[in-house]
Amino acid sequence: MLTRTSSVDNLRLREVAFCSIIQLGDSCILNAFSRALAVQREAETFHGNEGNFPSYSVYKKTLPLPPINESMSFLRHNLNPLIKVNNIDITAVSSSSILHVGNTQHASMEVRVKHIRQLLLKGHEQDII
Repeated sequence: MLTRTSSVDNLRLREVAFCSIIQLGDSCILNAFSRALAVQREAETFHGNEGNFPSYSVYKKTLPLPPINESMSFLRHNLNPLIKVNNIDITAVSSSSILHVGNTQHASMEVRVKHIRQLLLKGHEQDII
């Protein structure tokens, strides 16, 4: 792996959340994984079994990754092995994202979110569909 010096003069970042990575400099492997269950309800009714990730198939399925079979060749000549950044201004990084200044060999991010909307039946304020 090519090693270079990473130099950042100013980094302003307001929020980092949910399995996000801030990496200044080289790395070999970056992995990030996040799961979320988002339930939107018209009425505040709780059943007691919310938040059980294994009960939803979206969290159990194997992620289909297409094979990379393209050949690539290139010639690189770095007279000055320096990654120089003056200013980075970011509002937020979230949900398995990476802010990376440098080199990496392997990066992998995965986010799985299940969105559920529970609406009231018309005329039945207490009954949720």
